[in-house]
Amino acid sequence: MMDWTDRHCRFFHRLMTRHALLYTEMATTGAILFGDRDRILAFDSAEHPVALQLGGSEPADLAAAARIGAGYGYGEINLNCGCPSERVQKGAFGACLMREPETVAASVKAMQDAASLPVTVKCRLGVDDDDETARLFGFVETVAAAGVQTFIVHARKAWLKGLSPRENREVPPLNHDLVRRLKTARPDLTIILNGGLADLAAAECEAIDGGLDGAMLGRAAYQNPWLLAEVDPRMFGAPAPFDCPHAVIEALLPYVEARLMAGDRLQAIARHILGLFQGRPGARRFRRHLSENATLDGAGPETIAAAAAMVPVGAPRRGQSAAA
Repeated sequence: MMDWTDRHCRFFHRLMTRHALLYTEMATTGAILFGDRDRILAFDSAEHPVALQLGGSEPADLAAAARIGAGYGYGEINLNCGCPSERVQKGAFGACLMREPETVAASVKAMQDAASLPVTVKCRLGVDDDDETARLFGFVETVAAAGVQTFIVHARKAWLKGLSPRENREVPPLNHDLVRRLKTARPDLTIILNGGLADLAAAECEAIDGGLDGAMLGRAAYQNPWLLAEVDPRMFGAPAPFDCPHAVIEALLPYVEARLMAGDRLQAIARHILGLFQGRPGARRFRRHLSENATLDGAGPETIAAAAAMVPVGAPRRGQSAAA
């Protein structure tokens, strides 16, 4: 989720779940090897467990980027073989790699040799006119033979021509059953389901109850971040860190102050929390206050606190009773 799950987003999300694995936005090998590494890779230790997602197709470059990422303290390196954007296609990586399993196998082998970390792969069912079953099963077979044990499968094909990235997340039909069939065929692998999961109930029904090893939520968690507060109790049998969104805001404010002192602007952090009170009375005022004031010179933690004060403490979400 490029431009979304940056370090500020991940710190905020970590406040609501101590156990879910968080992923960085995809970082290209070129950006890491030749760009501002600290800006791309630095993160707060509180974000752990956190995985670095890489984009690239040259084994040597991916190996070098994985080695650098390991040095920054990430716990996993993930290779993106599912992004369909035109920018990624021009670089011949992302979803394009679904048709180059040997290149992916060589890449993950090089990454494993360079960094003593688990290397995982995120992929699609296939691209364009591919036969989904043949493409997915063949891709996984080849890449697993190179040592990859974990695959996160977005249960749609990617159409490289004719569909925008947004349409690629919505138009190609979902095929969760095919991902479950992959797990049945390869019970030795860890198979994680992604795509079309709107909430934790869907994740449990489609992934966990279907015999898969886990679920990845992307935009659903970003747009309604409070659902992450359910993750630890429902998925890990652990208590939720906080019992209300206002407590999350209070815990976030010291981080905000520290990052502003480090030179970040408030808007860079505030944009990630706009959905925290989704469905609650005052949520619109909360979003409006942040949108109008977080960009102002000198805006600080008090701007977020003032926005949160516009939402009544303890107010239930629409359709939810106060006792729920």
